[in-house]
Amino acid sequence: MPSVPILYESSHLLAINKPNGLVVERDPHGYPSVEEWAVQYLSATSKKPYVGIVHRLDRPVSGVLLIAKKKNALRELNRQFEARSVEKIYLAMVENPPAESSGMLAHWVGKDQKEKRAMVQPANSPGAFLCQLDYQVQKTLPNGHTLLEVRPHTGKFHQIRIQLATMGCPIVGDEKYGARSAYMPDGIALHAWKLSFTDPLSGDRLWVEAPSPIIVTRSH
Repeated sequence: MPSVPILYESSHLLAINKPNGLVVERDPHGYPSVEEWAVQYLSATSKKPYVGIVHRLDRPVSGVLLIAKKKNALRELNRQFEARSVEKIYLAMVENPPAESSGMLAHWVGKDQKEKRAMVQPANSPGAFLCQLDYQVQKTLPNGHTLLEVRPHTGKFHQIRIQLATMGCPIVGDEKYGARSAYMPDGIALHAWKLSFTDPLSGDRLWVEAPSPIIVTRSH
């Protein structure tokens, strides 16, 4: 089981920095999972630990992930995600610079169940959802890649990956969506950098930040 850094912990939740290559839920193909790690970690202090998966990150994606340690915390955090009151900020290193340094992308996105990939479809297509995100160029890198800050407004399957690729800016390492350059084994250059939510117990607004394996320094 790979090392999993803990970013924040309380009596009712855990926030971790998920490594690239780790699946979130128990996997029938035998991949190591966050769920298995959490059970093992919490078993040190509880005979019957509760592990509630609040949200998901794709296996090749790294970054902030929340785990509920109580059922009521899971219900409240799920409610916040459904109400879109959770703020999410990602970093993405892409192969090509976007035509504009910032902007909003809106696409109708469906899912190809057989190929397990997202597809941009005509508006109002059956099974498709309107997906939106904002992006901002953070830095142009010496290797020609571009670092983007991405703020998704929705959270659908492979949304960021397919929307950036459709813009002509595939994420480095994401061969599924047209990338030609490698990133790391079992990983793509997409990182869930910051997450803001309301603590289910205290009611305080929290910001959790996961140190990124991608360059994060802004250009000046």
